[in-house]
Amino acid sequence: MKQNVYDMKGNVVGDVELNDMLFGAEYNESLIHQVVVAQLANKRQGTQSNLTRAEVRGGGRKPYRQKGTGRARQGSIRAPQWTKGGVVFAKKPRDFSQKINKQAKDAALKSVLSAKIADGDFVILNDIKLDKPKTKEVAAVLKAFKIDKKTLIVTAEKDDAVIRSSGNIEDLQTTTAELINVYDLVRNKKCLITLGAVKKLEEVYA
Repeated sequence: MKQNVYDMKGNVVGDVELNDMLFGAEYNESLIHQVVVAQLANKRQGTQSNLTRAEVRGGGRKPYRQKGTGRARQGSIRAPQWTKGGVVFAKKPRDFSQKINKQAKDAALKSVLSAKIADGDFVILNDIKLDKPKTKEVAAVLKAFKIDKKTLIVTAEKDDAVIRSSGNIEDLQTTTAELINVYDLVRNKKCLITLGAVKKLEEVYA
C-alpha cells in the first residue's frame, strides 16, 4: 500500500510504499489485549509487603483478663481488629511477570500498526529536525496536522532535541523505532513517525 509522506508543516512531499507484511496485517483484538496486559504486569515491581499479626512487634501479653470486664475477649493487641494490629491476608512480595512469545508480540505489533493505518491515525513525516529544543516547534507540527489527542512520536534514533521539546506538551510521548511497543501504540490515538523509523521497522518486522 502507498502512504503519503509529509513535512513538518503538514505539506505532502511524496509517498512511500509500505510493506503489507507489517502494515497490512489482520486486526486481532484478543492478542493485542493479551500483550498489553502482560506488558503492564511486567512493569509491576511486586515489592508491596504488609505485616501479619505474627510479624507485628509486641502483643505477647493478653491485654486484660478473659472474663468479668464486660468487654469482648481479646488475646492480643496485635490482632487485626486493633489499631496497629496485623493485616489479614497481608500482601507479600511476588512476581507478577507474564511470559509472551516473541511471535505473539510481533503479531500484536503488526496488528496495531495496521489498525492505525486503516483508521487514518498513522502519519509519516520525512523527518523531524530541530536545531535546538523548542516546545513551540513541536507544538506547531501538531497544529499543522490538527492533532489534539494523545500522540506518539516515533523517530529512527534517539533525538534529545525532540524529546526535550515534547516534554512540556500534554498527552505527547516520544520513543524510537527500536523501543516501540504495543502498549504505547494502543494508549495513544495518533502516531507521528519519521520515514527513517518506518524503514527500520520494516527491516526488523517485515
